[in-house]
Amino acid sequence: MVRERIGGYEIVAPLGSGGMGDVFFAVSPTAERVAVKVIKQHLIEAPTVRERFAAEVDSLKLVYGSRVARLEGADPYAQPAWLAVEYVPGATLRQHVDARGPLPLPLAALAGAMLAEGLDKVHQVKLLHRDLKPQNIILGPDGPKLIDFGLAILIERHAYLTEPGALAGTPAYMSPEQVKGERELTEAVDIYGLAATLVFALTGHGLYPSANSWNLLLRISEPDDLPDLSGVPGELAQLFGTMLAFDPTARPGLHDVRTRLLAVATATSGRSIHALRRELAALTYDGETELLVPPDLDDPKQDPEGSPLVEGDTGTTPESTLTTADPDRPAGRSDVTWLVDKIRRQYARRATL
Repeated sequence: MVRERIGGYEIVAPLGSGGMGDVFFAVSPTAERVAVKVIKQHLIEAPTVRERFAAEVDSLKLVYGSRVARLEGADPYAQPAWLAVEYVPGATLRQHVDARGPLPLPLAALAGAMLAEGLDKVHQVKLLHRDLKPQNIILGPDGPKLIDFGLAILIERHAYLTEPGALAGTPAYMSPEQVKGERELTEAVDIYGLAATLVFALTGHGLYPSANSWNLLLRISEPDDLPDLSGVPGELAQLFGTMLAFDPTARPGLHDVRTRLLAVATATSGRSIHALRRELAALTYDGETELLVPPDLDDPKQDPEGSPLVEGDTGTTPESTLTTADPDRPAGRSDVTWLVDKIRRQYARRATL
């Protein structure tokens, strides 16, 4: 089977699409799993956009931490322009809430604290996320991870308003200063986005009723039209109210947000953070969504040197050289077919072994 290649990565399957472009599950020559985003041509062709994209990529190289999907590679000047990030298995927060309902208070608070920690790492390298929303949070095997950080700058305001399908729910999580088109954004924009995302995680609804994009943006830009916090537990209502303040200077910092979220998580559950992390992963990680390296990519067809490792090798091994401690080994067999099959099964479960 011949597959398309982008930047040396072999495209395997589509993962989704959004305002920026299309995302694909892909595999490197060494079987590393990545998510490749191909930037929409009309966005990248606008004046100075490739240069801005290149600058963003340089910033993304500095982002670190376990709560963000690491950058693997990018080429802003390719046709098409693309970037690759770490593949994180699991459902998005949006998918989880839509399918299984809102998160319990302690777990939502813990998830928020973990995301605040990830955002802090992003902000430390002078980068903003700008597009924080449930669709940009993957609930992985070790908890939530941020994706698409630092890239929303490529989508100008007109793209939200004029391109069919470009909204993708994003305006519902935009801060007032974004809606007003302000260019000098601060870290407070991500504080607002985090609160809006956590409101959805806890209630299943957005800050404003569903409406067409113009009406929604007008409501967000009106200081007296307050966000809907119905269903938010009392323990977090005041915190979310300040995080969603119309004035960005009135919003708390990430350190304060994380501290208060952790306090709510432990106080309302009576359990340790470590125990809550295990519970969060057990509840939210959907292993059935994980994509594996296809067998035709990870199954070596022959020895790379093109000859047996030992002259006259027939593919069997003397009984004395095989361990008898492995329960998977069938009794009375002298070949290693069983071992090869076992290794392949392990490799299929985790392609990075």
